Amino acid sequence: MEKVILKVALREDFGKSACKHLRKEGLIPGVIYKEGKQGISVQFGSRDLWHALHTEAGENAIITMDIAGGGKSLKKTVMVKESQLDPISDNIIHVDFQEISLKEKLKVKVPIAVKGEAAGVKEENGVLAQAVWDLEIECLPTEIPEHIYIQVDELRIGDTIHVRDIELPGDVGILADPEQVVVSLNPPHVEEEAVEEVPAEEGAEPEIIKKGKKEEEEGAEG
Repeated sequence: MEKVILKVALREDFGKSACKHLRKEGLIPGVIYKEGKQGISVQFGSRDLWHALHTEAGENAIITMDIAGGGKSLKKTVMVKESQLDPISDNIIHVDFQEISLKEKLKVKVPIAVKGEAAGVKEENGVLAQAVWDLEIECLPTEIPEHIYIQVDELRIGDTIHVRDIELPGDVGILADPEQVVVSLNPPHVEEEAVEEVPAEEGAEPEIIKKGKKEEEEGAEG
């Protein structure tokens, strides 16, 4: 996994107005949490955060946080716990980090990536359907895969891949239901043929009208 370093500074000013001022300067406020300890308020450059989160690991990146302030420098290993977005610009405006230990397992969600082209798609015009796009796993931080790859080359119509069929390297455990369907190959879509309407003969009248006229004629004769 790519090594990510984020330089941050301790944040001394708090409140909405202080955070708003930081964002105008291109900085983002954040908090580092650790179970049983008070959070540490920090600030960092928006571009630095962008680079930290745009590796292959995405928000599962293990970040070494280099913290400056208070007359000393600290280093903490963290992961993104939650990020808050601006509802209009969609930019990150606040981040909560979780301090982690590289020797303790944690739970994260990892995206699924489908590889290959199914035989049932190429030869039978089948339709590949993906029902699940990420899976929750449990493992050491250093064993978090960037993606969970699923090979579909041999799938034919009617075949499915369940969670139980996925094998991951190392001591990585999947927490999802083993019977959950991840990918299936379905028959091709068949469009119903439109029923062609037969146009009525020109000048023909509906049967009910014909019948009415006949009854009138019979009454007149009587």
